[in-house]
Amino acid sequence: MADHKGSAGSSGMNVDTALVRELAEMLGETGLVEIEVEDGDRKIRVSRGGGVAMATAPAAMAAPTVAAPAPAATAPAPEASAGADVAGAIKSPMVGTVYLAPEPGAADFISVGASVKEGQTLVIVEAMKVMNPITADKAGTVKAILVENAQPVEFDQPLVVIG
Repeated sequence: MADHKGSAGSSGMNVDTALVRELAEMLGETGLVEIEVEDGDRKIRVSRGGGVAMATAPAAMAAPTVAAPAPAATAPAPEASAGADVAGAIKSPMVGTVYLAPEPGAADFISVGASVKEGQTLVIVEAMKVMNPITADKAGTVKAILVENAQPVEFDQPLVVIG
């Protein structure tokens, strides 16, 4: 079993099983549907229900077209279409898990109708075990909170509307 890493045959590709396992664990921890990493011409994509696809760049381009439409149509599409029309929304700068309060059991940072100051923390997005405060880019009133506590969020997903 020592040649498991080189089991891709004559293509010369080495499968880094430890990396694949780590990516799979990240899916479970973050609640994400899919993770893809690229290292030169090698791509590794791990998705829930979609299996693991690993190939060089030309073959990897074919794999997502087959596997990606089902998850993309079910989860991110409604969020993206809802967020695209939201004017004044503060968007997530990263993929992660959003928290509305500084710690479990504490009061939320903000509520609808509350006044906020520029630089005030609105929510926290946890990414890779790091808590990232998302702050108001302007002073105003919270018009809407578009996420729920402990909800997975995507990059550029609208979180809070300030008017």
